[in-house]
Amino acid sequence: MGRTSDARRKILDAARSLIEGRGYAALGVAEICKAAEVPKGSFYYFFESKEALALAVVDEHWAAQQRDWTRALTGDAEPLRRLRLLFEETEAGQLAGQRGCGTVAGCLFGNLALELSNQTEAVRGRLQEIFDAQVGMVESVVAEARERGEVNVTDTREAARAVVAQLEGQVMFAKLYNSTGRLSPLWDNCRALLGVTAAQGAGAGV
Repeated sequence: MGRTSDARRKILDAARSLIEGRGYAALGVAEICKAAEVPKGSFYYFFESKEALALAVVDEHWAAQQRDWTRALTGDAEPLRRLRLLFEETEAGQLAGQRGCGTVAGCLFGNLALELSNQTEAVRGRLQEIFDAQVGMVESVVAEARERGEVNVTDTREAARAVVAQLEGQVMFAKLYNSTGRLSPLWDNCRALLGVTAAQGAGAGV
């Protein structure tokens, strides 16, 4: 049982590393198995196809990211401070990745959305669900900030969608230019999107 669990873990880890480094389409099952150091039969024992593996990688990554987002966006701090913490942690995570491998990896979900949106319906559908969930998490914080009179938006859903899109776009630029400095404007851009004034944000320390 231990060897079986190890094989699945190795396949998932290898697949995620390869997808982040080279993308999905160029990968073959044999290459994934070679990187994972497992026989090809082990791959098909756990995954019926490369698409099924990609979905497993996406789900596992989202489970971890969802925990991080929940921790950042909930708690006792003021809503705008919690939202800013999400941006700060995103920037720190991209910087840590760059220091580890020399390049900015970007967002796994965004990378796959750009590559596979017109190719793999199952992956596209799952990514839509994840981005919708992200928007929902941000919307809760925006709605709370609006109730406190700290933001000037009328449609909290669309405002949250703009915030997530801005976050995703800046991460994409960071990857394109291999520079985490591209993430520095995140909070100022968010303040503008939400209509945060200096007076409104002062109480939250933002």
